[in-house]
Amino acid sequence: MIALINSIMLDYPILSNILPLFLLAITSYLSFKITRKFLIHLIIPQINKSKTKLDDILVKNHLFLRISYLIPILIVNNFAYIIVNNTPIGIFTVKLVINILIVLIFFRIIDSVLSSITDAYSKRYEQIPLRSYIQIIKIFILILSGLLIISILSGVSPWALLGSIGAISAVLLLIFRDTILSLLANLQITSNKLLQLHDWVEAPAFGADGNVIEIALHTIKVQNWDKTITVIPTHKLIDSSFKNWKGMQRSGGRRIKRAINIDITSIKFCDESMLSKYEKIDLLSSYLKEKKKSLIQSNKNKTYSRDSSSILNSRQLTNIGTFRAYIVSYLKNHEKIRQDMTFLIRQLNPSESGLPIEIYVFANDNNWASYENIQSDILDHLVAATSYFDLRIFQNPTGHDLNKLVKN
Repeated sequence: MIALINSIMLDYPILSNILPLFLLAITSYLSFKITRKFLIHLIIPQINKSKTKLDDILVKNHLFLRISYLIPILIVNNFAYIIVNNTPIGIFTVKLVINILIVLIFFRIIDSVLSSITDAYSKRYEQIPLRSYIQIIKIFILILSGLLIISILSGVSPWALLGSIGAISAVLLLIFRDTILSLLANLQITSNKLLQLHDWVEAPAFGADGNVIEIALHTIKVQNWDKTITVIPTHKLIDSSFKNWKGMQRSGGRRIKRAINIDITSIKFCDESMLSKYEKIDLLSSYLKEKKKSLIQSNKNKTYSRDSSSILNSRQLTNIGTFRAYIVSYLKNHEKIRQDMTFLIRQLNPSESGLPIEIYVFANDNNWASYENIQSDILDHLVAATSYFDLRIFQNPTGHDLNKLVKN
């Protein structure tokens, strides 16, 4: 049999070159399949049965499958000199290819480990942009792997290659411009605590208004309230302005800032019948009693006017002032309003839309749905109460108003 093989090899010399390569390929493939079968049928099922989540994450990121590529490469590396020593390819070429493959496989293995660390600990340490830091490490490892491959191909020491990087630094800065800017932006975000996962962020320049769901090296993902996702370049978010609602969420109160526009022509002094009606309101009875005493005393002390026939010669209550006092009393007794935060009921400048009465208070529930209900309930009540004080809400004429005018 051996004599037959030798005879064939002598008759067909090309086989002496192809056969070793074929044997090398078969050996590599068989070692790979054996390693893969061992992992799939023995190790991975045991990992899936364990209660530890970390090993499941390692399987998810293909760590063990990537290790399986390393085993056949190492086997071929140790036995290549026996098989290809006399071939035209030569042991040097095979060793060169194997070394490059080992570098690439080790890079993929480290990439799996770093990805597993990100998946395992990013939720536990939400205040730290772990994903960004891991991406930076991956970039450095990628650059190092590239230097090692160039070193293997050129035969130059990696340290010598590092020394020559200064000559091509301008090119590297141009290639990695966005990466460098994003790295600096990430450092600024982290050091100043400008942004964290699950913060409510509003960035009008990018149409983003929602929760931050991912902080990566190059991008920040914001899930808007309509469930769409806005992807913002990290360095551009820092360059532009954005609003972080984290302070509001942590304070336990959310601002209500709404105005009711009063028709100026409905504002007037209060007569006795009006005051008698207002005194029946529990929230105003004590206020009106104190206010009447104060006005009577103030009017008695006046010496510059002897004619009391004009209402302007004395201090009088107005319906809008009484309405404003009612709003204060109503909100002071409202269980959903924070009394320890800014509490302000004020008049704004009159305009063509009437006289605005602005409510500037804080609700004690910053949940969006609850906050909107609190705000709406308050405005519903105050708008309905306006007519009780002989005031009218200002609004531009509508078709209904014009129809009434035509009928009259």
